[in-house]
Amino acid sequence: MKALVLQEPGRIAWQDVPDPVVEDPADAIVRVDAVTICGTDLHILKGDVPEVTPGRVLGHEAVGTVVEAGGGVRAVRPGDRVLVSCISACGRCRFCRESRYGQCRGGGGWILGHTIDGTQAEYVRVPFADLSVHPLPDSIDGFDAVLLADIFPTAYEVGVLSGAVRPADTVVVVGAGPVGLAAVATARFYSPGRVIAVDLAESRLAAARALGADATVNAGEEPEQLVADLTDGLGADVVMEAVGVPETFEMCTRMVRPGGRVANIGVHGKPAVLHLEDLWIKDVTITTGLVDTSSTPLLLRMMAAGRLPSASLITHRFALGQMEEAYGVFGRAAETGALKVALGGA
Repeated sequence: MKALVLQEPGRIAWQDVPDPVVEDPADAIVRVDAVTICGTDLHILKGDVPEVTPGRVLGHEAVGTVVEAGGGVRAVRPGDRVLVSCISACGRCRFCRESRYGQCRGGGGWILGHTIDGTQAEYVRVPFADLSVHPLPDSIDGFDAVLLADIFPTAYEVGVLSGAVRPADTVVVVGAGPVGLAAVATARFYSPGRVIAVDLAESRLAAARALGADATVNAGEEPEQLVADLTDGLGADVVMEAVGVPETFEMCTRMVRPGGRVANIGVHGKPAVLHLEDLWIKDVTITTGLVDTSSTPLLLRMMAAGRLPSASLITHRFALGQMEEAYGVFGRAAETGALKVALGGA
């Protein structure tokens, strides 16, 4: 089969690799029908995730069709259309029993495109299939559903739930990329007083407004002052970091009010300064996290009911064989205006 393989930091190739096979009774082999590229994949390409070694097939988000299932798989069978979760769950370890699948110690967690071959391929082996794939209703389009593999549960769990968004809160989302936009959309579930989006790109700020942001501000135009003005100098109740660079994390800690919450969603490749000399007295809560995808069934129901905007996030579509071109477009998002790219078909 063909797959997108990391050659070395900064270099990838769409090339022939061996077909995946069932290695464990809990495995399923899925034919990839729709797949996307994550910002984390760009971090991998830059060398920010050294655990991903040359030769690895990248990708951790997909929709596809089961073509083979191990003898221990009970939830799906060949022919079923499924969402492949970015997180695999053994279902038995302490963390899985607490629904913290991202911290699985039984061989799961974030493994696809990380420690085992991933989804940016014609076929993918999915371990622990009973808990790691979700059957899809016919009413949900595959290119919409693929957004539920990672970005929507990440934004909702690591941003909205960890940030404890409440009615009437002032919520700031720093970074209006795909995950930040999903955070804007899912924060609206809890009736915040206002949602403010911060980004450098006007196209992304426009997308944030379309998804429900009440105010937007360019990151180069004093967003901290805008937040102060809108909150009578108090600061935001919840600030979400959805970029993954030191400067934006530190900005978030300056925007939050005393007693407020900073929810870090972004993948960081460099250390960030934690200004405890300012924060220690402010009763600020800072959370970090890897998505668990425990919310995926809920989000699937929301999408099926038409309550979860998704189509506007996909700005570019490619055939599966155009993977390298798609990486180029997504990696130059400021130039191309790409929010989320999706690939499928020949």
